[in-house]
Amino acid sequence: MFPLMNETKWNELRFAMCGLGEASPKWRTLDVQNGHLSGWDSEWFYHFALGGYKSIHWVEIAINSAAQRKTVLARLAAIHVPGEETDVGFRIFGYGELGAAISYL
Repeated sequence: MFPLMNETKWNELRFAMCGLGEASPKWRTLDVQNGHLSGWDSEWFYHFALGGYKSIHWVEIAINSAAQRKTVLARLAAIHVPGEETDVGFRIFGYGELGAAISYL
């Protein structure tokens, strides 16, 4: 696996989601080192940054409406992050698999 995001890009994501205020979506992460899947959280400013970003394999962003999906996608596209749209919302990748194609939002 190889890193796709650095601390600067993770902070761009964090600030973009914080900037949504009440429309800020929930998130959860998968740890690349131990496979731990976190619980859903909605606090982006402090909780998302706890422990740093080095072990985030991916962050999943849960969307609860079509309007929120449109707003979040616009923010993600503006900061150009590696990820994909999912049934739940979006998945942003911190690491990629060797030889796998990576799409950007």
